[in-house]
Amino acid sequence: MRRTNLRRVMTAVCLLFTLPLGEVLAQGSLKPAATATKTYTISVVPQYNVVQLHTEWAPLVARISRESGIPLQLVLAKTIPQFENTVLAGEPDFAFMNPYHAVMAKRAQSYIPVLRDAKALKGILVVRNDSAVKNIKELDGKPIGFPAPNAFGASLYMRALLTAEPITFQSQFLTTHGNVYRSVLNGSVAAGGGVNTTFNDEPPEVRSQLRVLYQTPESASHPLVAHPRVPAEVVKAVTDAFLHLSKDSEGQRMLADIRIPQPVAADYARDYLPLEKLKIEKFVILEKE
Repeated sequence: MRRTNLRRVMTAVCLLFTLPLGEVLAQGSLKPAATATKTYTISVVPQYNVVQLHTEWAPLVARISRESGIPLQLVLAKTIPQFENTVLAGEPDFAFMNPYHAVMAKRAQSYIPVLRDAKALKGILVVRNDSAVKNIKELDGKPIGFPAPNAFGASLYMRALLTAEPITFQSQFLTTHGNVYRSVLNGSVAAGGGVNTTFNDEPPEVRSQLRVLYQTPESASHPLVAHPRVPAEVVKAVTDAFLHLSKDSEGQRMLADIRIPQPVAADYARDYLPLEKLKIEKFVILEKE
């Protein structure tokens, strides 16, 4: 390739990565400037590392934007506490979050759940397959890994239930679910908290070396929420585009990649208000970043 052509290609690539995702069409062309009146942000709780989240969410957000006609920009936090701080400050227009985040976001900013996956969420506590631990009482006094303090099924609810046993344990917050599972495998913690969806995402060679010791009661799954400042017609357009993805094979693959294979409408009173009755506020830990 001649130097002039290479320079043109590199310039085009740099331009592409500075544009909001919603302005990039599948064919690589750009939306007319007249249609991009306002760009809305969408953030995602970082259960996984940022590279994986971008790989999974960027194509879906681009398609949602294209089909809804609403310019969307994917904004990713590096850690769960960082994500929480932005949500509690009301920064993202849309956010995908854990079930108890929905309670916190409702109280702080009146965020409204608009959709979730039909399958229920379960927190799990795993140990190595060859661990001598057979019940949670045997974890008394031992180190247990969790992704972050307020990861609902994997940490917040799990820590509340373990404390109620009662057992004492040393909490180690390890940033992501994958880090937790691998810390159990390498023996740096005796057990680790996760959820059914992230555990099922792990490769067989990881899952086969772990055993589920304990499960939390089920709850409604992670919702996509909208800030009340977002116009109702924008929320409806984005929600409808999400739900429509299940109508074709490419959309189904995209939904599976972000662990919402069966999107359904969410309702706060039905799905997340029951979590307020768990009285687990004292286990919430907010970190400043």
